[in-house]
Amino acid sequence: MTTTPQAVRRASTRTRTPAKKSTKASAAREAATDPSAALLPQAEPVRLLEPDGTPLPAPADYPEPPVEALREMYRRMVVGRRFDTQATALTKQGRLAVYPSAHGQEACQVGAGLAVRDTDWVFPTYRESMALVARGIDPVEVLTLLRGDWHCGYDPAARHTAPQCTPLGTQCVHAAGLAYGEAHQGRDTVALAFVGDGATSEGDFHEGVNFAAVFRAPVVYFVQNNKYAISVPLSQQTAAPSLAYKGIGYGVPSEQVDGNDPAAVLAVLARAVEHARSGQGPFLVEAHTYRMEPHTNADDATRYRDGAEVDAWRDRDPVARLETYLRARGVLDDAAVAAIAEEAEAYAADLRRRLHDKPQVDPLSLFDHVYAEPTPQLVEQRDLVRAELAAAEEGDA
Repeated sequence: MTTTPQAVRRASTRTRTPAKKSTKASAAREAATDPSAALLPQAEPVRLLEPDGTPLPAPADYPEPPVEALREMYRRMVVGRRFDTQATALTKQGRLAVYPSAHGQEACQVGAGLAVRDTDWVFPTYRESMALVARGIDPVEVLTLLRGDWHCGYDPAARHTAPQCTPLGTQCVHAAGLAYGEAHQGRDTVALAFVGDGATSEGDFHEGVNFAAVFRAPVVYFVQNNKYAISVPLSQQTAAPSLAYKGIGYGVPSEQVDGNDPAAVLAVLARAVEHARSGQGPFLVEAHTYRMEPHTNADDATRYRDGAEVDAWRDRDPVARLETYLRARGVLDDAAVAAIAEEAEAYAADLRRRLHDKPQVDPLSLFDHVYAEPTPQLVEQRDLVRAELAAAEEGDA
C-alpha cells in the first residue's frame, strides 16, 4: 500500500492524540497496517514541566525521571552555565581565540551526558564545551582547542569522547561507524551524536543516519534546534513540520522534545538510548531550544534577530524552570541553591586561574599524528622548521 504524505499526517494525528485513553493500543493497530506511523514523532514536543516549573502529567512513554537525577541535573546545569559565562569572559580578555556559547541550551547539554554511560561514546560539535564539562572532562582540556593550543586537549579514547567537531555534520558519520563497530564486536555501547539544526542540511547528516539505519547501528542523533544556523533561520533550512520528521525517510524512529524542559529532555533521551542499546537501531531526537548568546564572539546576533524574540526565550530559562520544580518537591532549598552556586564560582575561579597560565607549545608537534609513518615530504618540512627554529635561537643568543 502506497502511503501519501496526507495519510502519514492523518496517521500521526490518530496515534498521537493525548485525549485518547487507548493511545498505545491504537498505535499498535496502526503500526500493524502502516509501519511508518510508529516512526513519527509526536505532533507537539514532549513536555513534563511548564515554563514556570509547574509539573504536567507524564506521558506513558516518557515517565518522569527520578527526582535525585533531576537534582543532579540542576547542579550540573548551574556549574555548566557558570563555566560558559567564564569562557565567554576569557574570550573577551584574549585568553581564548573563539568560544561558541551554549547559554540557554543547558538542559540539552547536561541531559545528554546524564542519559548515557561513561563507557558510551559522545560525538560533540564545537558548541558542546558545556556538555563535555558536565561529562567530567577537565575544563582546561576542553578549551584547549578553542585556545588554539592543540587539536584536542583530552584523550578521546580514555574519555570515550570524540574531538569537538568543527566541520558541520561529519560527526554523524563518525558516530555511525563507531557504533556499528562496537555492535559488531558484541558490545552494548551507544554512540550519541550532537547535531545542530544547520547540520541537518549537510550531506554527512543524511549519510550517517542512513548508514546507521541500514546496519542498525546503536546511535542516538540528538538535534539541538536552536533556531539559527549562524544567521540563517530555521524557516530557510527546511520545509519539514519539524526536524524530527527527517527520521522517517530513513526508517528511523524520532521524537521531538521541549529542549528547555530538563525533565522532558532526560526522559526522551533515556528512551532513545535504551532503544539503541537494545539492538533496535538508531533513534533521532529533536530538542527545541534557543541560543541566547551570539553564534560566537565574532558574531553580531542583533543583525538577524530582535530583542523581543530573545526576551521571550529568556522566560523559558531551563535552569530556573528546574529550580522552581525541585523547590516545590522539597529537594532544593535556599541553602542547597547557595551551596551549588558557591561550587560553580569555585569551579570558574579555578578555570580562570589555570587559563591565565601561558601554554607550553612545541612548533614541531605540528608534524605529529599526521601519518602513522611520516612521508618524505613531511620529514623534509619538519627538518626545515627545526632548522629555522635553531637559527632563530642562535640569533637571540
